[in-house]
Amino acid sequence: MLALSAAPIPALAQTAPEPAPESVPTPTTAPPVAAPPAPVLPATPPARLEDLIPDSAVANPEAWAVQTDAASGAAQQQAEAPSLDVNAPLAELPEVTLPWPDETELARPEPLEPEPEAALAAEAFEPFNRVRRGREVRLSDNLLLVFPRDEAEFPMHKKFAERFESLSSVESLSDSDDNLAQVAARAREDEDLLEELLRTYGYYDGRVLRAVKGGENGKAKQEPEVRFDIIPGKQYRFGAIALGDLALAPDHDALRKAYEIWPGDPVLADKIVEENADLDKALGENGYPFAKIGEPDLLIDHDRQEGDLTLPVTHGGKYRFGAINSDDPKFLSSRHLQRIARFKPGEIYRRSDEMDLRSAIVATGLVSTITITPRETQAPNGTEPGVVDMDVGLTKAPLRTISGAVGYGTGEGFRAEASWEHRNLFPPEGSLRVRGVAGTREQLAGVTFRRNNFLGRDRILTLDAYVTTIKRDAYDARTASVTGTYERVSTLLFQKPFTWSAGFEILATDEKAPNASDGRMTYFIGALPLGIGIDTSDSLLDPTKGFRINARVSPEISVQSKQKSTYIRTQVDMSGYFSIGSKTVLAGRAKVASIFGTPVDNIALSRRLYAGGGGSVRGYSYQGVGPRNDENDPSGGRSLVEFSLEARVKTGMFGGALSVVPFIDAGAVGRDATPSLSGLQFGAGIGVRYNTSFGPIRLDVATPLNRRKGDPPVAVYVGLGQAF
Repeated sequence: MLALSAAPIPALAQTAPEPAPESVPTPTTAPPVAAPPAPVLPATPPARLEDLIPDSAVANPEAWAVQTDAASGAAQQQAEAPSLDVNAPLAELPEVTLPWPDETELARPEPLEPEPEAALAAEAFEPFNRVRRGREVRLSDNLLLVFPRDEAEFPMHKKFAERFESLSSVESLSDSDDNLAQVAARAREDEDLLEELLRTYGYYDGRVLRAVKGGENGKAKQEPEVRFDIIPGKQYRFGAIALGDLALAPDHDALRKAYEIWPGDPVLADKIVEENADLDKALGENGYPFAKIGEPDLLIDHDRQEGDLTLPVTHGGKYRFGAINSDDPKFLSSRHLQRIARFKPGEIYRRSDEMDLRSAIVATGLVSTITITPRETQAPNGTEPGVVDMDVGLTKAPLRTISGAVGYGTGEGFRAEASWEHRNLFPPEGSLRVRGVAGTREQLAGVTFRRNNFLGRDRILTLDAYVTTIKRDAYDARTASVTGTYERVSTLLFQKPFTWSAGFEILATDEKAPNASDGRMTYFIGALPLGIGIDTSDSLLDPTKGFRINARVSPEISVQSKQKSTYIRTQVDMSGYFSIGSKTVLAGRAKVASIFGTPVDNIALSRRLYAGGGGSVRGYSYQGVGPRNDENDPSGGRSLVEFSLEARVKTGMFGGALSVVPFIDAGAVGRDATPSLSGLQFGAGIGVRYNTSFGPIRLDVATPLNRRKGDPPVAVYVGLGQAF
C-alpha cells in the first residue's frame, strides 16, 4: 500500500448566496438579552436651600426681581404673537451666482491600494481563465475535460483522460433519465477523483474547477453536462530516497540499479509501485530468499515541491541452494524432486527456480497442496553467501481417476472411450492406465504404463499394449501391438521450443479391404520411430503467432507369408500463425509424407498413407482422399501432401469467446514414393470456436469442392483445440 503524507492543498472555491426558499419563513424570536449592569458613581451629598439662590439675588434682591419679571414678560409676549400669513408674498431675495460645474476644477483623488484578499483572488482565478481557453477532451456527450493549451504543462493528459474515463462516476453511471441533482452528486465524486489522479502523477498543487449545467429550462429540457477545468500546476520531484539496509547488501550497486527511482525524477505513484516490484524481483533472483520490503512512505514538502521516499528494505543475507528435502520420501522422494528441479546444489538462490519447482510438482497431478520453505543451514560469512535447504511439504491428491469421452466424426461414426488410472501406483510418478473403446467402427482394450520425469525433467517413458478391431473405408483390421516411447514433450503447463521422441513398435495385424473377395492377410511388423519438433508458437491449443515444425522418420520391417519387406516412413508437418490486427489470426499448414523402399502392395493397408477428415482435408470422410480400388474404397498410397488455410476471426460475442473460422483445405495421395500435387482434392467450409479456460471447442462444417462418387455432400467435425 502506498502511503502519501501531504500538507493540505488550499481549495479555491466560489460560494454563491443561497436563494431564498419559496415557502414563507417561520418567524423566530430572538432570545432575551440581559441588560448590562449600571456603572457605580461616587456618592453626592443632598442639595441645600442656600445653594439654590444665586449670588445676584442675595446682593440686590430688587434688581434681580425686575430682571426676572422682564424675562417672563418677553416669553409670554412671544407665545402670544400672531401667526404668519401663508398667502403673504415673500420678500425679494438677494441675487446668488454659482459657477458652472465644467468651470470647476475638482481635486483628483489619490488611487486606492487594492485589498490583499482581492489581489489573491484575482491571481488565483487567472489560471482558470487561462485553462478555460485550453485543450478540450470530450469523453462523452455529458462529460468534458479541459487541459492547458500548452501540452508541456501537462504532457500526460491523454493517459490521464483515459484513466479518468475508466473510473469516472459520471461516465459509468450515465443514464438518459438522470436529473441535474444526480449528475451534480457524481460530479463531486469525480472532482475528488481528478484531484487524486493529479497527485498520482505528481501534481500536488493541482486544482480542479467543476461546472454542471443543464436540466429544466422552461419547456425545454437540456441534458446535464459536466465540465472539469484542470490546472495541474508544477510537477513535484523526488527528494531524498531511503532504502533501508540495501546499501549493506554484498551486491548493492546491482540491486540499486534495479530500483530506477532517483532524486530529481517526477513523483509518480505508479512508478513507486512498479519499482518496488522490480526491487523485490531483483532481490529474489540474486540470492536473497529472506529479503523483505515494507510499505513505502512518501512525505510531501510543499515548500520544496518535493517528495521524500522511504522504503523499508531488509535484504536478509545472500545464499546458495542446498539440498531438497521431501517430507514424504516414499511418495515423492527427495532424489526425484532434485531430478525435476532446474537448479543444482551450490547455485545462487533464485526465486524463479523455487517457483518452477513448485509448478513442476503441481504438474505431476499427485499433490493437492505444496509448501516450499527455504531453511538456513549455513550463515553468510562476509561476502561469501550462506546455504539454504528447500524443505518441501506435500499433501496427496486423489490418485485414482475414472474418465470418459464421446465423439462423432463423418466417416468415423460414434466413438466412446472409458479409462481407469492410478497416477502413482509405482512411485515416483509411475502410473497404470486401463482403457477401452467402443464405437461403430472401432473397439479396443489396452493397458498403459507411464513414468513421468524419467531420468530427467519433462521426459516420459511409456509402454503400451493393446488389441483392437478397426473398420475403416480403407480396411478392416484386427491388431495386437506392444509399443514403447521415450520422449520429451510439451504440455499445457510447460510448452517447450524443442521436443524429441524415440521408441519401438511391434505388432501383428490381420486385415483386408472391406469389399475384397480374397481372404485376409496377416503382417508382422517391427518399427523404430524417431521424431523431433520445433515450436515457437505462443499457445498449444490456440496459437496466434509463431510456427511449428515436426519431423518423423520410422524404419520398418514387415513380414507377410514369409515375404519380408523393408521400407522407411517419413513425414514433415509445418504450420504458421500470423495475427492481423487484434481480432484475426491467419493460420496455414502443410504436410508432406513418403514411404520408400518397397512397392505399395507390400505394405499393409493400415500402414499406408491416407488423407481426409477433421485433422486433414475437411469436407471428406476419414481416409477418403486419394486412390481407390475397384470397389471405390480408399486404397492408400506411398506419398501424401496436404495444405490448409483458415482465418480465425473474433466476433466479440459471448464476451469475446466466440470466433468464426472460414477455411479451405487441399490434399493428394499418390501410389508413388515422390509427393505430387497432381490429383489435389479441395474442401471448404466454415467453423466456430468457443474459447474456454482449457482451450477452444471446435465445430467445423465443410463440403468437398471436387466431389467424387462416394464423397459426402457435407461433413461435420467436433473437437477440442484448433484444427492445427
